[in-house]
Amino acid sequence: MRKPRDFDADLKALEDKARRLKTRKVQQLGELVIATGADTLTAEELAGGLIVLAETKEAGKREAWAKRGVAFFQSRSRRVTPKADRNPDGSPASPSGAPSASSRKGAT
Repeated sequence: MRKPRDFDADLKALEDKARRLKTRKVQQLGELVIATGADTLTAEELAGGLIVLAETKEAGKREAWAKRGVAFFQSRSRRVTPKADRNPDGSPASPSGAPSASSRKGAT
């Protein structure tokens, strides 16, 4: 005879997974806001801007925003600090996380 399925345990596991996914999504959105510099905006300004973005139906504008987003992520991937230069907790090895003057373009 088959063992009866524990629906309550299955439901709890699904709820836990959904909660972890939501937490991860919120964290990633917060990281994106910080990475883009939008954390300097007030909550009202940020919300207003996001509402305008979400309401925009013009394909041309959305496509231009998408291209700009792709360029942003590609430029960030080139600026990522190699793992060898990072602390075990994932933070940059230098206290400020900023490149030194000698490593910036145009520095002599």
